[in-house]
Amino acid sequence: MPFESDDYLSRHFQTSGIDLTSKVDEIARLVVPESSPNQPLYREMLTTVIRMAQADRNRWDAKIMLQTLREMERAFSTLEKFKRRRKVTVFGSARTPIDHPLYKLSVELGATLARYDLMVITGAGGGIMAAAHEGAGQENSLGFNITLPFEQHANPTVEGTEHLLPFHFFFIRKLFFVKEADALVLCPGGFGTLDEALEVLTLIQTGKSPLVPVVLLDEPGGSYWHDALHFMSKQLVENRYILPSDMHLMRLAHSAEEAAAEIAQFYRNFHSSRWLKEYFIVRLNHALSEPALATLHSDYADLCLSGGFEQQLGCGTEQDDPELSHLPRLTFIFNGRDHGRLREMFDFINLPENWAK
Repeated sequence: MPFESDDYLSRHFQTSGIDLTSKVDEIARLVVPESSPNQPLYREMLTTVIRMAQADRNRWDAKIMLQTLREMERAFSTLEKFKRRRKVTVFGSARTPIDHPLYKLSVELGATLARYDLMVITGAGGGIMAAAHEGAGQENSLGFNITLPFEQHANPTVEGTEHLLPFHFFFIRKLFFVKEADALVLCPGGFGTLDEALEVLTLIQTGKSPLVPVVLLDEPGGSYWHDALHFMSKQLVENRYILPSDMHLMRLAHSAEEAAAEIAQFYRNFHSSRWLKEYFIVRLNHALSEPALATLHSDYADLCLSGGFEQQLGCGTEQDDPELSHLPRLTFIFNGRDHGRLREMFDFINLPENWAK
């Protein structure tokens, strides 16, 4: 996410003759490393809190701000040690009994994801969540628990460990479910599961969250997601509430191996992406061949707001991730709308026959 200064927050302000701007700058200089590119961000965070203190409108608002900042800072600190590992968020019903076929399938899913060196994130509860963590084991599990008067106890795999993060607010917990996920697997569940599924798809469809694999997992012969996809196709696509290509944002799977293979395939050549002003940059593990580039120009030109695709074989500087500067990258002015088509393009660049020899 590119940083753009908010003029409203950054403008010079005084209270009772005290120059608060200079005080904020002084505090930032005291605590922020001089070489940090984040200094402007921290200044604006401090300014935001001071403006709220100036207004002093409502104690409940102040408590929400405090709890939000505390929870987010704690989560950032805890998750820092796991930042170099790819993670998969698994959703599903907390009420799935141990003897249900979906429980067994979720245990297999956790074990298979761990075998692919992927960490498993769940809400840390029972049912599908407990099963996925059981299969993955503690070292490959992360639990984002919510403090509730019921169904709040963490499952045995993560209970009492540094792999468990408790949250007071649902919205912060949901933020980290998506922020930390390199892929999402959704098993059958209730209102909560459907809420997560539709929110994740909305965030990806609108570009508010990076494009990652979304796998709908059901037992062999199960109709839960089959019926949901039929509804989406009939009611959403046919009524033009979504684009036909939006259906490519999710894939149906009926085994743990199929789900894990879908995730692994997504990252076979695609590494990551970022925005740099109006340019969309796709980092690659392998450069693309000239014929593949020609196909991009001819078959995926609709993704470009203007111009075409440009491949760079590494980059001398990478402000946010210098360790990735050696990777080839594909740069274009993305229209920011057709993320289903973008997923189709990612599938194309992930095929080994399209890589430079």
